Amino acid sequence: MSRLYLIRHGKPAATWGGHDDDPGLDETGRVQAEAARDFLLALPPEERPRLVVSSPLARCRETAEPTAEALGIAVEIDPGVGEIPTPAALAAESRGEWLRQAFQGAWAEIEGDLDYDAWRQQVAQALQGRGDTAVFSHFVAINAVISVLTGEDRVVSFRPDHTSITILETDGKTLTLIEKGREASTGVL
Repeated sequence: MSRLYLIRHGKPAATWGGHDDDPGLDETGRVQAEAARDFLLALPPEERPRLVVSSPLARCRETAEPTAEALGIAVEIDPGVGEIPTPAALAAESRGEWLRQAFQGAWAEIEGDLDYDAWRQQVAQALQGRGDTAVFSHFVAINAVISVLTGEDRVVSFRPDHTSITILETDGKTLTLIEKGREASTGVL
């Protein structure tokens, strides 16, 4: 079995619903990214990640960079571990309200032009073939994976804090949850 580390990005310079639809990290987020790197590098050599994968969004890429640099490798960008897709017809300024509504229900109840229940399965499948990898992703994508592994239908059943590290194992075909990362004591923001 190989280890997978599913890491929520560090604190962004702006939140969803703000003016910047792809914010990078703020100073706290940069410190959090370095702390995630330090945690991963302090693992026993046989448990350390050998690959670094990130969502395409800046906050994840910037969180992944210190780990990749320390390992001497490039960050691999994988849209399969990216943010939940917003319905095409939804105005950018409405994304925050759409997410708040989605957070209240089950995956199959999310309104939009996509089958979000199938989307969460795809996020988990994007991880199955990866081993010894640090994957930098998002609050909702991490909830998608946890929901698949625990059989939970609610969109939010886990509140991973910024740079929370959830540990999974894979044999290349299946995923097993080993340990959920640190949860936020406040809301998603």
